[in-house]
Amino acid sequence: MKLRQKVIFLAIAPLIVALCAIALFVRQQAVTLAREQHATIQQAYLASREAELKHYVELASHAIAHLTASGRSDPATLDEAKRILQSLGFGDDGYFFVYDTKGRNLMHPRQPELVGRDLWNLRDQHGAPTIQNLVAVAQKGGGLVRYNWVKPSSGASPGAGAGKPVPKLGYVVPIPAWGWVMGSGLYLDDIQAALDKVDARQSRNIETTLWWIAGVAILSALAVGSGGLALNVSESRVADAKLKALAQRVVDGQEQERARLSRDLHDGISQWLVSIKLQIEAGIIRMKGNPEQQEKARASFERTADELNGVLGEVRRISHGLRPALLDDLGLAAALEHLSREFAEHSGMPVAYSGKGALDGLAPAVSTVLFRVAQEALTNIERHAGARRIDLRLERNRERVLLTIADDGAGFDAQDVETHPQRGIGLRNMAERLDAVGGTLGISSTAAGTTVCASVEFTA
Repeated sequence: MKLRQKVIFLAIAPLIVALCAIALFVRQQAVTLAREQHATIQQAYLASREAELKHYVELASHAIAHLTASGRSDPATLDEAKRILQSLGFGDDGYFFVYDTKGRNLMHPRQPELVGRDLWNLRDQHGAPTIQNLVAVAQKGGGLVRYNWVKPSSGASPGAGAGKPVPKLGYVVPIPAWGWVMGSGLYLDDIQAALDKVDARQSRNIETTLWWIAGVAILSALAVGSGGLALNVSESRVADAKLKALAQRVVDGQEQERARLSRDLHDGISQWLVSIKLQIEAGIIRMKGNPEQQEKARASFERTADELNGVLGEVRRISHGLRPALLDDLGLAAALEHLSREFAEHSGMPVAYSGKGALDGLAPAVSTVLFRVAQEALTNIERHAGARRIDLRLERNRERVLLTIADDGAGFDAQDVETHPQRGIGLRNMAERLDAVGGTLGISSTAAGTTVCASVEFTA
């Protein structure tokens, strides 16, 4: 996987993970809220039905109160009470029923086939004894009972093998004087249907929310990916431009170095060698002459030897400029001290060198970079600063190595030089060298002088 693809992946992956986590959290909260809403609506429905049902039973009790209060229990009175209760009703499946305490049905206006039957042992699909529970609650003074019963409007009856029982909320009261259990009930399937609609609507809302989150996630991923791709393309173009500029600077640096070597060889060593050659040839000719000419030849050979020493010194100077052997043999401190001495002799500018801190084990790459920075800084001072004194200081501050080159020259506008396309090549070279080893370059310049500070982490 390429770097730009890794960057885009690392940008998109956390976003997708975060949105997935948000989606899961939202879904969990929505499901919890839907359950709570379901329970709240169900409780409100049931509370309303319980109050309604209790009110219906109270009305029925009042309707036959004059008969129960008469103290009579003859068949005519009982039949009148049954007739009154049978005439009462509400809705399609709202009616009143009467059982005796033994579970025999005495009155059922919607399912007359049950009248007179012993339903004591009747059980629902879950095995619960329906009539026994009704009688038990009534004998305790009356109250609410949850059970399952076939709706009369379905055309079936309990125990007939047809029709599906549905949940029903009943309310029963005892009539002790006659040994009756009178009550009524409300079927709860409509409540369940209403709750199912609410649940379905909540499920659709949750699904819609998740689809919205998924859409936002996809759009965000596309936006991040597109932005990352555009940024990578832009950065790639900038990097390519910088790489081309760097390559051009490398080529220019090589050409400048070659030109400097060519000048040094031509103007210095080449002329010295020509002069030495001529002196040797003249000495050879004089050696064939009289003693006086031979004495002049000997003096010419001595001058030639002195000039050869100068040539050797110039060769050493050029060699040290390319790659000082001291840097490899004795380390950075010794190489900088030699560089300071040599620069002072060559340029006539006094250089005060000081070194502090142990630098044993400093990485060769770091040593080379700091040496080149010092070389470049001294070269810039010689060409542009017009300084009378230079201070070169190398020190180790905890885990960093600091190289400081300060002069009392004319100074310059660091920002202008840095942004000018044709100037500041040496400064850029120093900064790029330091950046390659994880270092930083600081420049402070005023009319009173310039200070260049190179800082690199100490790495062995």
